[in-house]
Amino acid sequence: MTGILSIFKPAPIIPEIKDQKKVDELYQYWRIRIFYSMFVGYALYYFTRKSFTFSMPGISQELFLDKSQLGILGSIFSLTYGTSKFVSGVISDRSNARYFMALGLFATGVINVLFGLSSSLMMFAILWGMNGWFQGFGWPPCARFLMHWYSHSERGAWWSSWNVSHNIGAFLIPWVVGGALQYCGWRCGMYIPGVVCMLGALFLVNRLRDTPQSLGLPNIEKYRNDYLDKKHPAEEEKDLTWKELLFDYVLSNPYIWLLGVSYLFVYVVRTAVNDWTALYLIEEKQYSILGGNGVVSLFEIGGLVGSVAAGWSSDKFFKARRGPVNALFALGMVAATLLFWWVPPGYAVLDSAGVFLLGFAIFGPQMLIGVAAAELSHKKAAATATGFIGFIAYIGAALAGYPLGKITQDWGWGGYFITLISCSLISLLLLLPLWNVTYRHVDESK
Repeated sequence: MTGILSIFKPAPIIPEIKDQKKVDELYQYWRIRIFYSMFVGYALYYFTRKSFTFSMPGISQELFLDKSQLGILGSIFSLTYGTSKFVSGVISDRSNARYFMALGLFATGVINVLFGLSSSLMMFAILWGMNGWFQGFGWPPCARFLMHWYSHSERGAWWSSWNVSHNIGAFLIPWVVGGALQYCGWRCGMYIPGVVCMLGALFLVNRLRDTPQSLGLPNIEKYRNDYLDKKHPAEEEKDLTWKELLFDYVLSNPYIWLLGVSYLFVYVVRTAVNDWTALYLIEEKQYSILGGNGVVSLFEIGGLVGSVAAGWSSDKFFKARRGPVNALFALGMVAATLLFWWVPPGYAVLDSAGVFLLGFAIFGPQMLIGVAAAELSHKKAAATATGFIGFIAYIGAALAGYPLGKITQDWGWGGYFITLISCSLISLLLLLPLWNVTYRHVDESK
């Protein structure tokens, strides 16, 4: 058992290669390989995360589940996923990200297959809660990769380019599940993503590696002479105790709390648009199931463009400051929600444009708040910091499940949209104080 568990320990540091030409060649090769591997891996995580979302119409029709019951499953998933994201973040900062990410992907694939074999609400709740837990194994390893393989002045661009992986996954899954609903039923819409993700886990084990130092390369800050805290460059490679990791750089960090609470309200909006828009279009605007899912897929295309725009603009136009871009995109969330709400029935092009703009606006802060949390904590606490704000965010996602479903059931879609606009405004107000903040140094004398 000890031998099996040892593969999850951080990969050991080996002696540094002295040949600069060799270092350059290896860094160029491995940075590309790490990037495309975690890109594909995280896109596949979304196959098994959103399979239920787009199977909901079929499940509802076959098993006679109402909105509040479907919302319960969404809330259970969000709570277990958010909790796992925090716990997994703490573990991931002291684990081998290569195996940690692959294990989660394999497990979530198995659970999707089991979900497709089930029919009771109780079994759905158990399995979807378990799925939420293993889904939490995806983000923290990626945060670790991004902090160790890409440096501060370029990280916004790399992080945003990676972040669109889940837009790709979430764009493809409604077509996969929608096609399954149309031709062979919702159960196939759970089986297919599950099998694909089990195979994808093997791909991750083959392709990924933990840190540059585990391959004999210098750390990324030394290689690019690009230190986040230029006054204390050595601090970025300092090993952290559990206390320092959790308390000094995360739980006692006011910036992390501010980012986390703003993230909560961003995630209410993000999850609501993702999970309820297809149903809104089918009920209110008489879309077909495949047509409604197709429009929702544009949310991910807008998110792809918005994520890349947010990351690159923060690097190129704001000198790696994340605050201004987060605030501007939060303002865009308010405008996009109002626009989509005001589109009357019968204007499919405007519906599509509204969903695209919602994705563009929401995925800017969805991505960049994570970057800010990693940079405002510590390089070696990046997974913990992003996992912690992810935990808070998924409280917001849980609120977009049963509570928002209940609001919609009792107050109609008008109550739904007023809730989303209010959440967008609150997130904007919380992000404004971080406009000029770029890093936080913890006094070592404490």
